[in-house]
Amino acid sequence: MENYLKPDMDKRSIDAISNLGLAHMGDGVYEVMVRTWLCAHGDKTVAQLHKQTVALVKAPAQAAAVEKLLPHLTEEELAYYRRGKNSHVHAVPKGATPAQYAKATGLEALFGALWLFGRTDRLDELFRLIMDGTPS
Repeated sequence: MENYLKPDMDKRSIDAISNLGLAHMGDGVYEVMVRTWLCAHGDKTVAQLHKQTVALVKAPAQAAAVEKLLPHLTEEELAYYRRGKNSHVHAVPKGATPAQYAKATGLEALFGALWLFGRTDRLDELFRLIMDGTPS
């Protein structure tokens, strides 16, 4: 890879990454997108930015976001979502049910795969669907 800010990995390489590896990547991508959205939507203190970021990236919020996306996903995208959702995790954070955490992990795996493919336009499209109607 020549540019880590513009990845363009092939399907074979991405499919070789573990489910939780994709979720690890997607966790970072999703959080950066949320932070960008918050910074772009008004003047906030650092404390407000942090509080709102945590609220939007925690598992229950991500699980709710998945419900907005599912009807819009392609078969390939659904496959990456399912890979993450069906991962065997060893712990679930307080404040989330196992079902919410599974959906959040699926969302993160999907975002991780799309990032690694270099499909930033599609990431943006899906993220806009999630954030539509979200108060800033």
